[in-house]
Amino acid sequence: MSGRVDVIGLGPGAEDLRCPRATLALAQATDLVGYVPYVERVVAEGGQRIHASDNREEIMRARLALQLAAEGARVAVVSSGDGGVFGMAAAVFEAMDHGEPGWRDLEVTVHPGVSAVLAAGARLGAPFGNDFCVMSLSDNLKPWTVILNRLECAARGGFAMAFYNPISKARPWQLGEALTLLRRHLPGHVPVIFARAVSRPEEAVAVTTLARARPEQADMRTLVIVGNAETRLIPRTGQDPWIYTPRSVGRERT
Repeated sequence: MSGRVDVIGLGPGAEDLRCPRATLALAQATDLVGYVPYVERVVAEGGQRIHASDNREEIMRARLALQLAAEGARVAVVSSGDGGVFGMAAAVFEAMDHGEPGWRDLEVTVHPGVSAVLAAGARLGAPFGNDFCVMSLSDNLKPWTVILNRLECAARGGFAMAFYNPISKARPWQLGEALTLLRRHLPGHVPVIFARAVSRPEEAVAVTTLARARPEQADMRTLVIVGNAETRLIPRTGQDPWIYTPRSVGRERT
């Protein structure tokens, strides 16, 4: 088949955090497919066709991209951050797995991007300097009981954590319940960071503790970071503290 699909992570927001390979693939695309806010971040070149759709339509978007590619188009499927981290890459392969047999012969390339968790971690210092996990608190695609079980396992295992999709109008209570669960397993002094729109003009970062964290400090554009018992803060005058999780476990350093 002459068409192809490029799954592209647009990065966290700032143009200079978009990977060069992603930029090149975007310029070569005949068609752009993605969730409306993400497609709007791309400046379409002359003649490129735009196929924007609403949230929760990932499989439909993926099927459209594969069908366009089967017809000979060069399709860029865009996601925020990295396409493989709660992005469109998995949806494309799921649609391929359950779709037309010929789609498996299409050329597909997943271009990595700077995810929000990496951008926020760099902004703060090194909160993920040791083992960590990344979770979505949305129960649109998995049961809330599964989320709670994974949270408890991560807390018991001593992982630092990053939460995507922490809260929304449809589920304003879930982050509060997650924080309540974590307080049963982690000390109250564990750092909690609310990192909103990192690298964009509207960026906002708030540093607090697990004991003081409040659900209303987050929205859907916020990445919530929870350290582990060994995560440390380095205070700075007039600036946010540096936050890091030591690479060693259970050892005091001088």
